[in-house]
Amino acid sequence: MSISRRNARRSVRILGLASASAALVLGVSGQALACNIGEFKAEATCKGEKGQITVTDRDFSGQKATVSVFLENNGADEKKIGEQVVTGTKEGATIVFDEDWAPGAVYRVNVNVPRFIDNKNIEPNLTAPATACKKEESPSPTPPASESPAPTPSASAPAEDSATPSASESSAAGAVSEAPSNAPSAAIGDSNLAETGANSNTGLIAGVAGALVVVGGGAVYFGMRRRGAKSGS
Repeated sequence: MSISRRNARRSVRILGLASASAALVLGVSGQALACNIGEFKAEATCKGEKGQITVTDRDFSGQKATVSVFLENNGADEKKIGEQVVTGTKEGATIVFDEDWAPGAVYRVNVNVPRFIDNKNIEPNLTAPATACKKEESPSPTPPASESPAPTPSASAPAEDSATPSASESSAAGAVSEAPSNAPSAAIGDSNLAETGANSNTGLIAGVAGALVVVGGGAVYFGMRRRGAKSGS
């Protein structure tokens, strides 16, 4: 009987050790399979010219996690970008927040999983890349003043040039006007006659006067002949 009791005690001890070992193994494996903050990853990405914040959950246990994203400013929350629920997978479940992030902007990504992750942040905070999604077009350089194209003359420029006499033409015109004329200049007497009108009627008056002189002389001649005839008889 004593031998059987000893065997029984040994068996109980062996079972106790086995149970404790199994519990310890199950506890460790449970902790390994439990959701933890290290299984979450955040990135600032681009979709075309639009910015996005992508969060990936690689939780083996498949727990539902609430993910919140905040824009930071000097270590404080400036605004909340959004909040979504994600169920983790071994391959990785992804959620996307539309956010036109500025280069170098900082975001805090918070994860909450009941009984596993109590509002923990993904460390370190997410920092956006130095290059924005939308590329700004650089303005075309202005050519130097020395390389500026000469202004194109308008169609009316030749007409204006032809209407305005050149300096050489003005000099020639002045020389012609100053040259002495070959025509005789009018005498002082002629200018006085022109003022009185004698130069235009002088011939007519002289003719009439000559005729009167001839008529008068004839009358005197015939008158003297008649007197002589009368005295001789």
